[in-house]
Amino acid sequence: MSDVVRFCRSRNDGRRCTRPLGHPGLHRHRTIMWSSVGADSERCAGSGEPGSPAAPLPDGYPHGRALCRRCFTFVPLVRGRLTEHDAAPANESDAEIAARRAWFNQSPG
Repeated sequence: MSDVVRFCRSRNDGRRCTRPLGHPGLHRHRTIMWSSVGADSERCAGSGEPGSPAAPLPDGYPHGRALCRRCFTFVPLVRGRLTEHDAAPANESDAEIAARRAWFNQSPG
């Protein structure tokens, strides 16, 4: 069993829905609510922005990928730009989520 909590992937004006994955009813972020019709495109607005490889952890994670400053996922680079990607990848593994959490929680060194 995974200890990773999965949240709804819907976005509205860049805000992330804070309800659990598969929730009924409206999406919500603090006091803002929206329907699926009013949701942002799944494509991250950071696609195509300039980037550089993020500092690796001792195990090599994130393996040469860059951090997208819009959706905070690690994305491959092509000629110094973030590849097209979804703001919340539906196929993201528990291992990827846990490794990203470890990367964000590392001590600056």
